[in-house]
Amino acid sequence: MVRLAREIRFSVNPFLEADPSGANAYTSKPSGQGLALFFELTVEIAGPVDPDTGFVVNVVDIDQATRRYAVPTFAERIRTHYRAGKHIDLDVLAQTLAKAGTILAGKFGAAQVDRLILKLNPYRKITMETNEPGVLYFSEKFEFAAMHKLWNDEFSAERNFEVFGKCAHPTGHGHNYVVEVTVQTAPEAADFEVGRFQQIVDTELIALVDHKNLNVDLGVFRKTIPTVENLAAFAWNQLVEKLQPVRLHSVTIWESDRTYCTYQG
Repeated sequence: MVRLAREIRFSVNPFLEADPSGANAYTSKPSGQGLALFFELTVEIAGPVDPDTGFVVNVVDIDQATRRYAVPTFAERIRTHYRAGKHIDLDVLAQTLAKAGTILAGKFGAAQVDRLILKLNPYRKITMETNEPGVLYFSEKFEFAAMHKLWNDEFSAERNFEVFGKCAHPTGHGHNYVVEVTVQTAPEAADFEVGRFQQIVDTELIALVDHKNLNVDLGVFRKTIPTVENLAAFAWNQLVEKLQPVRLHSVTIWESDRTYCTYQG
């Protein structure tokens, strides 16, 4: 079984009767006119690889089916709520994702739509697995800067440099870290409030590590090597009891655009 993902970008004008189709799907299609709402919907398809083509599904087919069936579902819901002056909350977004998943079901032969991910802005997304339409995963990214040194006192200096390379430099080195915190919540959970979520992450995690020397300023890393793996586990332990009533699902930390670690307790 293989999972294939395709990002579908589209724009919606809430107060126009129809959206211009456009010809540049890289930016968005429908293209939007003037100030429009931009979305990115990732459709993940799970299924076997066709031995004749090497495809799970031709991505052209994913594009066409999503734009024909799923995008109008979002456009209709957005127009209806905007014109009525109604707020689009997580419950409404979850209903829309569930409807889009139902509409897309059966459109890809032996392969199935496994997961839909709606990016609300470059740093925030919601995810729904089609076999659990009553569960929503909310993810948001944060940033912090910190320095560390990778060093094991049980190793010789030679062994440390052999294992950790330039990361064992005696004066340490810094990273601009990005951390993505994902929580699991029922979409109708009225007690999930984004501002409170952000404040908890900021107070319980970011404030502790931002502009700090991890080896020196955090007691846990005086004996534990502050690798990205251990840092992700530390972040999980800092947040797991603090985010109730929602459940912490995962913490992902990037120490560069090529290296990241996800921790699930």
